[in-house]
Formats: sequence, C-alpha cells, structure tokens
Amino acid sequence: MKNKNTWRISVLSLLFSASTALADTTLVKNVSGYTLDDSGKLISFSSILIEDGKVKTLDPTSMRADAVVDGDGNVMLPGLIDAHGHLLGLGSSLLEVDVRDSRSAADAAKKAAAYAFAHQKQAWIFGSGWNQEVWPDRSFPTAAILDAEISNRPVWLTRVDAHAGWANTKALELAGITKDTPDPVGGKIVRDSDGNPSGVLIDNAIGLMEKVMPKAGAALYQQQLDATGQHLLSVGVTAMHDAGVPHSVYDFYLARAAEQTLPVRIYAMISATDDDLDSMLDNGPVRSADDFLFIRSVKAYGDGALGSRGAALLAPYSDDPHQSGLLLTQPEEMAPLFSKVLGAGFQLNFHAIGDRANRMALDQFETTMKKFPNRDFRNRIEHAQVIHPDDLSRFAELNVLPSMQPTHATSDKNMAEDRLGKDRMEGAYAWKTLLNSGIPIPLGSDFPVELANPFYGLHAAVTRQDRNNQPVAGWYAHEAMTVEQAFRGFTLDAAYAAHMEDTLGSLTPGKWADFILVDQDIFDIPAQDIWKTQVLETWSAGIQVFKEKNPRLPE
Repeated sequence: MKNKNTWRISVLSLLFSASTALADTTLVKNVSGYTLDDSGKLISFSSILIEDGKVKTLDPTSMRADAVVDGDGNVMLPGLIDAHGHLLGLGSSLLEVDVRDSRSAADAAKKAAAYAFAHQKQAWIFGSGWNQEVWPDRSFPTAAILDAEISNRPVWLTRVDAHAGWANTKALELAGITKDTPDPVGGKIVRDSDGNPSGVLIDNAIGLMEKVMPKAGAALYQQQLDATGQHLLSVGVTAMHDAGVPHSVYDFYLARAAEQTLPVRIYAMISATDDDLDSMLDNGPVRSADDFLFIRSVKAYGDGALGSRGAALLAPYSDDPHQSGLLLTQPEEMAPLFSKVLGAGFQLNFHAIGDRANRMALDQFETTMKKFPNRDFRNRIEHAQVIHPDDLSRFAELNVLPSMQPTHATSDKNMAEDRLGKDRMEGAYAWKTLLNSGIPIPLGSDFPVELANPFYGLHAAVTRQDRNNQPVAGWYAHEAMTVEQAFRGFTLDAAYAAHMEDTLGSLTPGKWADFILVDQDIFDIPAQDIWKTQVLETWSAGIQVFKEKNPRLPE
C-alpha cells in the first residue's frame, strides 16, 4: 500500500506541475472565425493571437508574432467538445469488427466470420454495432445464426447502444450460461420457447459474459487511445467527457496525463459500479495543469436503452405490454450512492433514458441536494431521452443538466414511437422545451454507440433529420434547436457541464487555443448540409495536431 500511495502522489505532483513547450506567440490570420463570447453571444473575427498556448486576443491591432499562419480564408471554430462518449470503447470498436451496416443477423454473422478468417490468432472475436430494428424481421438475433458461421471460437457482438450483446454457443458455454442460469438483478437473458438462452444478454446480464472475457491492460488501452485520438482530432473533437471509467482506466489516464501524451482533453467520469469507487473518491478531484485530464465526476447507471426495451418506463412498453424496462441501480441504493458521491465533492452524472428512471433521478437529486445547499455541482442526467411532461421543468428548477445526444433521436425515430406510443412522445427528445425552460444542454454523440463526428450531431439537432434528410419535415421538428443553440451545446455548454468554462468552450482571451478550420460556414449554409462539413485542420493549445491530406475539392 505504501508503494501504491507513493506512486499516486508522484503522479499527481507531475500533473499539477506539467507545462507544455510552446512558441511564445502565434498569429493565425485570414480566417472567417466564430466563437461565443463570455456572455454566450456569437461573435466573429478574422485573426487570433495565441500566447503560450492560450488565446491572447481576437483581431489584434498588430500582425507581428513569433509565428504567422495564413488560414486561407477558411472558417475557424472552437474545438468541439463531445459531452458524452466512451473513449476507449471507440478505440475498441475501431480495432474490432464493425457490423453497424449489416442488413440482417445473417449478414452480421458473415461479417464476423470474415473478420475471424483474417484474424486467425485471436482467441475471441469481438464486434459491435448490430441493431435488430433496421433488419427486416426486427427480431433479436440468435446464437444459432452465429454458430452457422463461427462455432470453434467464442464470439461476442454488442448491440449499437451497448446495452445488449449477442453470443454464439461457444461463448455461452464458456460463461456457463444455461437454461438454469437465473436473470441477474437489472439484467435479462433472452430465452427461446423452451427457456434456453437464445444468445442475447441485456444490461446487467452482460456481466455474466464479461467475467470470462480476456482482461484489458495498459498495452491494449494504448492501442485504443491511439486509434480514438487520431479519429476524434480528424473530425474536430478536441475534448470529450468519458462516461464511466473503471479504476484500471483511471490509473492509465493518470499515467498518460503525467507523460503529457493524451491526444484529446478528457473529463473523466468514474464508474459508480467499480469496486474501488471509494478509494478514487478519497483521492479527490484531479485536474492536470494543462487541462488534458480532469476527474471530478461519477457516472451512475439508472436503466437500460430504449431499443432493447431496457429503458425503465412508468407504464409498460406500447409494443410489449409485459415489459416496463430494467433498473440497473435499485431504488434503495440511490440515496446512499448520491450522498456518497456528492459528499465527496464530486458531480454525479446519472444515466437515465426512460421516464421512470428520469423521475427517480430527479427525485433523488431534489432530496439529496438539500444536504448541500449553495453547492455548484452541476449534476447531470445522461441521455434524458424520455421524460414525463410533468418533469421537464424540474431540470431547470433543480439545476440538473440534461446531457443529450442529438443523433440518438434520428437513430431512434424508426422505433421510438412504437416503443412509447404517441402520447409519451410529448416528453421525448424534448430539446427545445428544455432549452426554453432555462437549462443549458451539453451535447455529445455517445460514441461508439453513434458515430463520433460532431457535425452529424449539429445537423441532427437543427434539422431533426437523418443524413438522408428524412423525414422531409423533420421528426417532431418543433423540438429542433437553432444552429447557434446546437453550436453552444458542443462548445460552451459542454465546457460548463465539466466545470471547465474557465479554460475551454470558446476562443476568448485566457482560454486554451483549441480550434478547427473547416471547409464551410455552418451558420450560412442550408441546415441539411451541416453534416457534410469537413475538418481541414485541428489545433490544440496553439499546436496543429491534425491536417487533412486530401481536402474536398470545390464543387
């Protein structure tokens, strides 16, 4: 224990004494720049002076600097912030088989088989992205379908929302999952008509499989980090909120932060289910001097997802009256958890998708926050997808931030009304209503559940359409955001949700010079084209960290 504590103290001292070698001053001129000022008003500029990695001034009167960069008239925006993603999860998906575009369960199985053939030395075949709702039969897949393609190695493919997984028989056998295996609390083993496991595990039942999977370590984490960092920078994401990290990743991030090798800024949420939660809370908040790592929040888990009918609803599902969803944190566990996290001075970010889970979270925040008057926690509900209309105003009243992901709406539009019925849609994906109540909405993607490109999220927020511009009039279009509101959600509001608006979220003096150059003006093009925006360059703390090799030619 002495050695462990000594190591931790040395790492933390490095974090707080870290500094980055930067040119004294850099001038980027000839840009069409946009940012929000300190009051949240959209302003424009044509040049930016950077000193020691931070914004010195916009439109300086003198054009002299140690380094001068011509922006070639391109549009400059602050680096975009994804307020809810899974950093190493994206890296994992980039290194595994992607079945997102599969046309059927059989097609997904064939993709997994092709991957297995090309990776003969892998003991397990992992993948992600399947979604039965876009397949012709809209039915959960079965182990037998995978067995027809791969039977000699275990296969585990997670659903697009990461709240369900699909196993072949070999994997089920290794996990010891049989007809006699009971459903764990907060989880479900999907079974056939004879009660045998069919191959799909939902929510907490996934833990039965995770017990026998190979354990990840620092070497794999580094591969995942490298893959994710390169991808995020290429789409203009310079900072992200990592929604639920275990102790092993917590330690990995501390080490990388001390080495100053994190590719993007990470606001990490400790997983509430980690066995070492108490020790991480005891360490207190950690913020590196260069702002590449900030740990001061906890991610808790209320329910599952709508697509797998795991979202906890106040009334049964409209398309399955025998189900009302799953609670991953039981009601009696909520008060102690909330008190523990808030009592340690950490922000609590609670995953809630269904209206029951959202109400439970709001009720518990209302009760627990009475113990901590005048504390600026900025607690959050992650996803906040389906809210009872009576509860919509409570977010602003309790200062609980609804952390939402616009592309969830455009991905869910084919099934959400089936799951909920028309009446419950009044409080579903209700962005405009929540904004009008006076509460900021930090925006993200939930990658790798959705694609990480933030311009896809900006487009969905403004149009309520998918990238095929469907439906033509927008899906429940009265809840759409303006371009400026969506832009704020991916910049200043996301920074605010991480207690980092003092240094991130806009290009105003004193903040880090994190910015991107893009090929079109999102404030002056048809909204349906926002998703086509291409990132030409990405800069972090005044240093170029990405440059597009083959920018799109003018049409």
